[in-house]
Amino acid sequence: MSPTNDAPSLDDVLVGEAVLGVYRQMFAALARDSGAVVDDPEMVDVAETLLAAFADAGEEGLSREQMRYVCRRYPTEVFENRLRVLKGLGAIREVFPKPNQLRYRASFTSVVGLMFVRRMMLDGGQSEMHRLLALEQLNVADPRMTAEQARAGAEGLARAFRLWSVELVTLTNGTIEELREQAPKLWGTEEILQRAERLHGAILRRWPQLDRTCTDLRAAIYAYGDASRRAAARLSDSAGTTRNLTLLPPETWRTFARTASREELAAVLNGFVFDAPAPWHEPAAVVTAVEDGPRTTPPRPAPPRPSVPDPGLSEDAASDDAAAERLRVVAEQVLRGRERVAVEEVLDQDWTAARRLLADLSSAHLHPELPYRLVWSDGLATRPDGSPTWLSPGVFERTGP
Repeated sequence: MSPTNDAPSLDDVLVGEAVLGVYRQMFAALARDSGAVVDDPEMVDVAETLLAAFADAGEEGLSREQMRYVCRRYPTEVFENRLRVLKGLGAIREVFPKPNQLRYRASFTSVVGLMFVRRMMLDGGQSEMHRLLALEQLNVADPRMTAEQARAGAEGLARAFRLWSVELVTLTNGTIEELREQAPKLWGTEEILQRAERLHGAILRRWPQLDRTCTDLRAAIYAYGDASRRAAARLSDSAGTTRNLTLLPPETWRTFARTASREELAAVLNGFVFDAPAPWHEPAAVVTAVEDGPRTTPPRPAPPRPSVPDPGLSEDAASDDAAAERLRVVAEQVLRGRERVAVEEVLDQDWTAARRLLADLSSAHLHPELPYRLVWSDGLATRPDGSPTWLSPGVFERTGP
């Protein structure tokens, strides 16, 4: 029976299987089983650990026991599951396809695929778009490139830019939180636009017959540029005057305040110490509040005053002439006809007598009717073997006749 026109040929089936085989090896590290993606980052870590071990092992590969030793920090069931999936998708194969094979090797395609996924995680495809534009630029400059190949490359780029612009428009019209998470997709926009416009011009100059394809590519590039500028403008507005994208936007705080529990709200201020703001009150309002406030104890009444007139101070309160005379005699004995004398000379004696003399000199200084004065200076002299043991420099002097 001859195959019909709609039935695929054997070559078509082989090409399709080859393409699927490459895809399986590229994304084997991200597969939970043969038909699902992993939902646990630990599974990806197991695959990355195994691939790194195979790179260090060289051409001899690794045995099953060696692979288990490399992944010894992971549970046995996790390791067995990852090894079964990687073997089933072709990321890990036998060194020689024969029964009871004990040594295995890793696929180069799986390592490259994992590196590609890591780059996609960093910037959401920005670096890959730069690489793709640079590669297409080199292809256009290659004299062996045909018009059909250029058409296919331009159509692929136009499709990518249209999808990219649709995603950016969706992010711009969505929540600011999602836009902030996808902010890496806005990095290097101007450079990508310049690369894409140069590539568009190079294709159109070399193959003028591709003007319709280049028109679609130019429209997709301009749509991407407009969408990226609108998204960047909203992202910049949400950052405020600080332009700090690490600060949470107001929408996030309002959502948190409406949905959080009392414990979650209180936990926001854990670890913060601050003074409460002092309330401001008008002085007149404070006086009125004090006057109108309730009094806990009644005010004490003033003591009764005598009805007889006040005769003034009694004679007993007058200055004691005998005491003043005694202080004068002591002062003159200290001065011995001089106008002034150093205090340390006067106190250079037994401290019991010296402190009594210092008290008399201080009294003479304070007596309003005696012409004597004590003047002290700054500083303090310590005398461990003297009496007193510390002394401030000072002068006792006569101020009048």
